[in-house]
Amino acid sequence: MDAIKVLLAEDHTIVRNGIRAMLESDEGFQVVGEATDGLETLTLIEKGLYADVVLTDISMPEMDGLELSRELQKNYPELKVVILSMLNTDQYIFEAFDAGVRGYVLKNAGPVEMKLAISEVAKGKEFVCSEIGMDQIRRARRAFAGNTCVNDNLLLTNRDKEILALVAEGLTNNEIADKIFTSRRTVEGHRQSLKEKAGAKNTAQLIAFAIRQGII
Repeated sequence: MDAIKVLLAEDHTIVRNGIRAMLESDEGFQVVGEATDGLETLTLIEKGLYADVVLTDISMPEMDGLELSRELQKNYPELKVVILSMLNTDQYIFEAFDAGVRGYVLKNAGPVEMKLAISEVAKGKEFVCSEIGMDQIRRARRAFAGNTCVNDNLLLTNRDKEILALVAEGLTNNEIADKIFTSRRTVEGHRQSLKEKAGAKNTAQLIAFAIRQGII
């Protein structure tokens, strides 16, 4: 199997060098380029640098990781983005996925989890590190116990539950369509309907809803 090609965007040289060394110690990864901010990253891509995954911080000068993600989503939608950041608030996490990010990992995650995030995203899946996932579960459990979510008592069809479970597994619309033998457009319609029923703005909130529903 070919190594996953990673473009690394990080403005702190020591951090960037450490990540590069960690990834290149594994033959499954190849760092094909480095940048110190979003604008430099875009310049490298525009000049023809090919990567499977962009691993980027949020806080960078000139252009931050979220703005970079929006630009890549608009102009290079096939290029997948993983955020690597110390910022772990819902605001940043939800905004990142809304910007087209496919993975979100905290900088205190270990090498195994960081490599797993890149590998899963390279396959077309979405990923959040375990610390973020557990925080979401704890908040969802508190909300469920307090009955604070007015949308949690909705009746879901069997198809709703099936698609919601597959979304929670990180499958893309194409993968879900193949698994349940339907079209991508049908899956997109179900997914949008589920967001409306759950009052969810993005996939992370939809997964939290699935947890409260006991589907995962």
